[in-house]
Amino acid sequence: MNAVPVPSWRHRWLSLLDHIVAVPDEPRLEQLLKRLEAPEKPLILAFVNAHAMNSAARLPEFYSALLSSDLVLRDGSGMATLYRMLGRDPGLNLNGTDLIPRIMAKYDGKRIALFGTRDEYANRARDSMADDITPHSKIDSVHGFHDMDIYIAMAIHQRPQLIVLGMGMPKQELLAVELRKAMKNTPCLIICGGAIIDFLGGKTARAPEWVRKVGCEWVFRLALEPRRLFMRYVVGNPAFLMRAASLKRSARSDSISS
Repeated sequence: MNAVPVPSWRHRWLSLLDHIVAVPDEPRLEQLLKRLEAPEKPLILAFVNAHAMNSAARLPEFYSALLSSDLVLRDGSGMATLYRMLGRDPGLNLNGTDLIPRIMAKYDGKRIALFGTRDEYANRARDSMADDITPHSKIDSVHGFHDMDIYIAMAIHQRPQLIVLGMGMPKQELLAVELRKAMKNTPCLIICGGAIIDFLGGKTARAPEWVRKVGCEWVFRLALEPRRLFMRYVVGNPAFLMRAASLKRSARSDSISS
């Protein structure tokens, strides 16, 4: 039997860009959040930043998981640069660290599960949410180093209405797809949250607001964790920009030839 051909990274990037929802303004964002507040079936919310695009270029299974997500949002200044290079409007910068707590607040009084990071920080994140974001919710937390079957069993048993995954890419996106399959009869929002549990649990500090406004929070994070984030930012950012430039040249050539 012939193997199914793997799409090129250019095809993957263009497919993801078409799948991402660029939200133009705050009123439209509020409409979107209202839709996420009470899903009728399991839904996956994912975020795509420059690191996600680099990962999608290398990992076909990660690309497929992102493409199958029910809602994908643009995250970060790198993605805004890519959009503008291709003549697209990037819309609002919807990074998960700011947006996910807003979504959590809409689930106050409902059951919530946090899957990710280490127990110490997951438990602190749970306590922080109970104090400030979702004081009326039952919140379960567990570290992010189990096999997928453990999380699926916990979700089926606990039946949370909101699941926040904080395991990093690509594990959380691959797990989200399996959770959606397993919870097909349980309305639930599954968020691929990256470092959100670490932020809420106090493991990772936020950059000052002025640093965030100029799109340089990645520099702040790199300074805090240079060893862990070296490949993502010092190697990954130039690779992302090189691919973006290549995609722009391809788009220009296609436009000229047509």
